[in-house]
Amino acid sequence: MTERRGASWWMTAAFAFAAMSLALHTYAQSYPNKPVRILIGYAPGGAADFTARLLAQRLQTPELLGQPVIVESRPGAGSTIAIKAGATAAPDGYTLTLISDGGLVQSARGAKLGYDIEKDMAPISFAAVGPFVLTIHPLVPAHNAKELIALAKRQPGKLTYGSSGNGSAQHLAGELFQSLTGTKLLHVAYKGGAQAAVATAGGEVEMTFTTVPSVAPLLKGGKLRLIGVTTERRASFMPDVPTLQELGVKDYEYSAWYGVLGPAGLPKELVARLGAAIKTAVSTAEIREAFNQGGLDPFTNTPEQFRTFIHNQLAKSAQLVKAAGIPAD
Repeated sequence: MTERRGASWWMTAAFAFAAMSLALHTYAQSYPNKPVRILIGYAPGGAADFTARLLAQRLQTPELLGQPVIVESRPGAGSTIAIKAGATAAPDGYTLTLISDGGLVQSARGAKLGYDIEKDMAPISFAAVGPFVLTIHPLVPAHNAKELIALAKRQPGKLTYGSSGNGSAQHLAGELFQSLTGTKLLHVAYKGGAQAAVATAGGEVEMTFTTVPSVAPLLKGGKLRLIGVTTERRASFMPDVPTLQELGVKDYEYSAWYGVLGPAGLPKELVARLGAAIKTAVSTAEIREAFNQGGLDPFTNTPEQFRTFIHNQLAKSAQLVKAAGIPAD
């Protein structure tokens, strides 16, 4: 009797598992049948908004998702308002969140956010990556990274650098530079990367780490001197600009990146479907050219690679946050 009961339990469990698998497969096959939202934590007009709208435009085509893809901006609190909304949404594939390096920094600061980005979200794929660029005022007596580092060492704590805000990714890019070069710089926070770039061009600060679009007009006008890019490899749209690693700053890598996540519990079938759609969406020459004009390169990865990246980046950012003495709020 006991053996029969045991066999019956296993058969019931097997049937239940098979039924659940079939239901998930059927759901994935019919998805999507209504509009999909992509939440972003920044105001319209910035790099995150640009990336999300470019991605949405391609994803909603008939050959990919075939439903409207709506970009919804929920700015504030370092993008954590949007991330929390995405983390607590139903795991049905209709609410996605595009996060950036800045959003991850907020988690690394140890603040009470109402979510755990590693536990409460399902990584799907990167969409784009790009460099920050190190630029300096033309009157700074340094024409390359070696001369800049030597100058900073001769004047510890006197050279200033601007960023898009205290605890921002650009702030941490500067902290990483200091830790790897043994220099001491004075950080000055501005309201955005563009403001930091203008302040550098105006001589308020000597240098800045910021995005390419923020400094492009100033570089063309000769108001800033470009030292190098912060990525591990040269940007495809700036092939003549060396990386800081090439210029002697060993192990330096800090990128601007944008990736798509869903809520934890998002079925693997939908994760795979969305990942494949994102990869197809950013692989066309038209999208690559558009991203390049915005200072980015299209780039995708697997959910597993994205998850590992988040884990490692949180640890890296937490170390920089601690070294910089950045408070949790």
